[in-house]
Amino acid sequence: MSPFVDIAMACWTPLTICLFALLPPRRAVLASVIAGWMFLPVASYPVEGMPDYSKIAAIFISLLLGMLIFDSRRLFSFRFRRIDVPMLVWCMVPLASSLSNDLGIYDGLSGMLDRTIKWGLPYVVGRVYFNDLRGLRELAVGILLGALVYVPLCLYEMRMSPQLHYTLYGFYQHSFAQTRRFTGWRPMVFMDHGLMVGTWMASGSLIGVWLWASRSIRSLVQVRMVWIMPVLLLTTVLVKSTGAVLLFAAGMGALFAAKYMRTAVVAMCIMLVPPAYVAARMANVWSGSDLVSVVSSLFDEERSQSFQTRLSNEDILKAQALQRPLLGWGGWGRNRVLDANGRDISITDGLWVIAFGTNGFVGLASLFAVLLLPGVLLLSRKTTRHWDAVHFAPVVALTMVVLLYAIDCLHNAMLNPVYTLAIGGLAGLSAGVPARRGKPAVPARQPSAPDGPAGQTYRRNHLDHDQR
Repeated sequence: MSPFVDIAMACWTPLTICLFALLPPRRAVLASVIAGWMFLPVASYPVEGMPDYSKIAAIFISLLLGMLIFDSRRLFSFRFRRIDVPMLVWCMVPLASSLSNDLGIYDGLSGMLDRTIKWGLPYVVGRVYFNDLRGLRELAVGILLGALVYVPLCLYEMRMSPQLHYTLYGFYQHSFAQTRRFTGWRPMVFMDHGLMVGTWMASGSLIGVWLWASRSIRSLVQVRMVWIMPVLLLTTVLVKSTGAVLLFAAGMGALFAAKYMRTAVVAMCIMLVPPAYVAARMANVWSGSDLVSVVSSLFDEERSQSFQTRLSNEDILKAQALQRPLLGWGGWGRNRVLDANGRDISITDGLWVIAFGTNGFVGLASLFAVLLLPGVLLLSRKTTRHWDAVHFAPVVALTMVVLLYAIDCLHNAMLNPVYTLAIGGLAGLSAGVPARRGKPAVPARQPSAPDGPAGQTYRRNHLDHDQR
């Protein structure tokens, strides 16, 4: 491990404080989270009696300190709403699971603190900084910019193999054997896995295409989108993450169906995929064998075997979890399956099956409520003719990114706090939390009414129009 690991992790706090000193608070938050997630090492330090000091912890503990110093009023403006109940339950359920398994209150509090750092803090930051149209637009553009910054790094690793993290920090963040895909390399850059990079690039591409199609953004860093998007889309495909590309295609299909056909049916189907999948797997009404056959026919035998392995492990992990269905097994790997010799024979890939095994039905329900509820509420309150409106298009794009991330969590457990930030912002907007700073994203300036009879006619007509 290179000394740069210690330097980067130690220096992130003063760097975050400098960002708050130099930039408006919202921009400082955005720069700290996105840059930290994209470039900090995939490392963690054990802390006695506390959760490990990981990449996410470094980002959000530093962010919390910067907010307390420079923008405490915004931090303390947080007001609990009903929309926040799922996140509260998701953060507190480790304590209940620990107590129900006689693991002790200390273990439960430690698990609750770890969950709060990884999920609760990003959510709260999103709630107080990105709870209006302008804030969500800045977040969407920030993700787009982050994906564009990764383009040359991904292209480099496609040619030279995933070496950037190893070169700078002295170790590979994941098994190097999994970086070979088809006839080339799948980049990891500075993230945990190539799958995470693929999802990140697909998210940036979806946001870019939708903002461009809705005319919400025409150029970026003084370069027209017509030149930017082909490069970003091509890189997203070349990253060789098949699942991310398929999710991108599904999301774009839903958005353009809303734009040109004025139907939300495709988007509603995407919303229903996570709960329908989990319900079908829990009730043993769908084994997934037909989907394995489809994967085998469309791709290669390696992909179909990988998918079959995930499904097989879901079956044994689900059976283990059903022995403690309400609150799960708690921590320490007790949700995993052991053979007669005590050897672990299970592979836990999907976030849903991990949540069910460790925290039971309570944890599983709260997790999917966190991922799905804010977006569902927002889109249900707007007809499809509003989805491509200039001021609302970034909200729709971020909502679709979160919904696709929820689908990705069915077979992967790769936490990205930027998406949690978006969930918090969408929850704040859906709850009607007013922005305490800044103007509306698209201020409407109404002409003043003239005096006299003409003014009375003008006001009467506009009153009728508003009532309509």
